[in-house]
Amino acid sequence: MGFKVVVDFDLCESNAICMQIAPEVFEVRDDDFLYILNETPDEGMREKVEESAQRCPKQAIKLEDLPAAE
Repeated sequence: MGFKVVVDFDLCESNAICMQIAPEVFEVRDDDFLYILNETPDEGMREKVEESAQRCPKQAIKLEDLPAAE
């Protein structure tokens, strides 16, 4: 089972805390916008992405579990 990273860009302030925790998944670029580099990272990244979501000041990051492949 995998997961998908979902960001509410209306809430996001692009403060880059998530990028500091999981730079493989999140990036704030010179235009001051957050970009998701990998919407469906492998299971080994779950802990880092969960920490990013928990530490987001605006709670703009969510993880959605993907259905198991049949």
